[in-house]
Amino acid sequence: MTVRVERDKASGVAVVTLDRERRHNAIDLATAAELASVWRELRFAEDVRAVVLTGAGRAAFCTGVDRGVEVPQPSSPYSVDDPLVAIGPKANDLWKPVIAAVNGMACGGAFYLLGESEFIVSSRAATYFDPHTTYGMVSAYEAVYMAQRMPFGEAARMSLMGTAERLSARRAYEIGLVSELAEPDELLPAALRAAGTLAGCPTEAVQGTVRALWSAKQAALHQALAQAPALISLGNLAPERQAELFTGRRAAPEPRIR
Repeated sequence: MTVRVERDKASGVAVVTLDRERRHNAIDLATAAELASVWRELRFAEDVRAVVLTGAGRAAFCTGVDRGVEVPQPSSPYSVDDPLVAIGPKANDLWKPVIAAVNGMACGGAFYLLGESEFIVSSRAATYFDPHTTYGMVSAYEAVYMAQRMPFGEAARMSLMGTAERLSARRAYEIGLVSELAEPDELLPAALRAAGTLAGCPTEAVQGTVRALWSAKQAALHQALAQAPALISLGNLAPERQAELFTGRRAAPEPRIR
């Protein structure tokens, strides 16, 4: 199992942990399937009224799709089989509140998860970045999710700058991507405190409020995501060229933290 779930019946809070620390909690096909299964299971868990989502260890919350994943693609430029498209709670019809507790790096496909969380509690040591353009890939789904959570210019800068820059936790807090900062040792307790507050309220009212908040932006989100497959098909370099760029990443200068 690569997704660990711990439930506290007394508080009504479940902690969902990406448990691939040695791979920086990157998501392979098995992990993607487990995440979808966990969210759908939690829909029926009467003893769970709020969820904290985090990653094992301190190095990374999640670094997106595992580079070892191979997904055969259709020849049509209008179709893309994305292994991460259904890993988020909203994609699986879970309307219980989800708080992301971000430790270390959060990049690339991590934004599928952050984009479908209600809010983010971040370690002060965390960093946020999107490596797609550096490796010849279109940031479509990720950029769309972040454009809904960040000022447009900040989302554009992060999506376009690739690995040249990383957004610090402090800057992420200043622009509203992150709602609370915590020391690394206090990250999970801070997220659990917030989740405990949510779980202590009548769950019908909380879930209704979550649904109302998402309805305010869901139409625009669906329209934007609908264009993602074609943009990815048209703009991505061939896989072998992407691999060359990824292999050569060690020669690149250290990213600037801002």
